[in-house]
Amino acid sequence: MDLASLIRDVPDWPKPGIMFKDITPLLANPAGLAMAVEQMANPFRGKNVDIVVGAESRGFIFGTAVAQALSAGFVPIRKPGKLPCATLTASYSLEYGTDKLQIHADAIRKGQRVLMVDDLLATGGTMDACCQLVQQLGGEIVGIALLLELTFLPGRDKLKPYGQVHSVIKVN
Repeated sequence: MDLASLIRDVPDWPKPGIMFKDITPLLANPAGLAMAVEQMANPFRGKNVDIVVGAESRGFIFGTAVAQALSAGFVPIRKPGKLPCATLTASYSLEYGTDKLQIHADAIRKGQRVLMVDDLLATGGTMDACCQLVQQLGGEIVGIALLLELTFLPGRDKLKPYGQVHSVIKVN
């Protein structure tokens, strides 16, 4: 199955000049969704992943499924004001603006082996901020699993310090 064929381009969203990669057709396809999750999880089987971390919001979709596939727990990283307990915050840049993310201050224990998951790698700002939060809590990042990577943007370079970066679909 060609997973890339299940990704829809939406021009000028969320603002002019951005070509948004819409994953909802892939999510609606049972075989495509199952294959995507397996291809995201497979490189990290046998690497003793304790926790999978996913960024709001599409990282939740793949993160929980990958966590289940790896028999690991799941920790969400959310936008400010969405988590009810004490949090750590990181700021980051998007290809079209800036934002902040938060994680519960007790979400990761020192030494836990963590796999980072998201749907898309563009400039790397979101995932870099997520990795910084996990490292602040003492988590050991095993790697990063992504559904889609925009290879014409420098996101992968920004993530090199965090180890293996695996993307299922690469868009040039």
